[in-house]
Amino acid sequence: LFFYFIKNFSLRIGENKMRNYKIPTLTIAGSDSSGGAGVQADLKTFSAIGTYGMSVITAITAQNTQGVFLVEDLSKEIIESQINVVFEDIEPAAVKIGMVSSPGIIHTIVNTLKKYNPKYLVVDPVMISKSGYSLLKPEAKKSLIEELIPMAYIITPNTPEAEEITGIEINNVDDMREAGRKILEELGPKYVLMKGGHLEGDAVDVLIGNDTFEIYKQERLDRKNTHGTGCTLSSAITSHLALGYDIVEAVKLSKEYITEAIRHSFDIGKGVGPVNHFYKFED
Repeated sequence: LFFYFIKNFSLRIGENKMRNYKIPTLTIAGSDSSGGAGVQADLKTFSAIGTYGMSVITAITAQNTQGVFLVEDLSKEIIESQINVVFEDIEPAAVKIGMVSSPGIIHTIVNTLKKYNPKYLVVDPVMISKSGYSLLKPEAKKSLIEELIPMAYIITPNTPEAEEITGIEINNVDDMREAGRKILEELGPKYVLMKGGHLEGDAVDVLIGNDTFEIYKQERLDRKNTHGTGCTLSSAITSHLALGYDIVEAVKLSKEYITEAIRHSFDIGKGVGPVNHFYKFED
């Protein structure tokens, strides 16, 4: 019993050694009224991994576990002001961008962030919700590709998003490599994490950089409750980068985190429930 206690105490110390709740992280994304995705998922993830979470809300969505029912964008003025006041008072160590639905909002975010030049900018190119609701207006696709993605330290598209960005059909790891390389070379982010959750077989993600090619393979979990997985993974990467991990380790730890959050997901509501952001704190 004594050795069991010592072993588990040591594991807890190891898990918490990099936590620093004074390190600020920022999410720029839409609000999910049901709390499973968007800004709410990002803030839960920041807290669970151990950073101080802040938010800039770009849109308000009426959604629950059964789908997205209505989206209302905030004004460009309030979005710009939120970014300015955060950076002028509490400069974030890393920034994540999620749902940005219109060209005007994207242009505002890009121009405002250029003033502050954050070291780590994680872009999750959110296009369509799990229920099929379009979260990116068709006219905003060009702005996302030409203005926002080139600013990114890393972007985290799933396969449908990567197909939309590149025009390449993705069926396997070789296709993921080709599409990721095209994004890297033509659009200019430093890294691309190609998420293979929509493919068959194991859950395989591929990290691609100019001198980096890493394959992350985890078992595919048969769970119904996966609401907010993309938001959670990208905000986990944001937190780990802010805490000082290099990109390869940040993605590895984030991949492990989302896998366990899915494993410990739970039923709430009548549809697709959320992942469990705080599974580490359950005994």
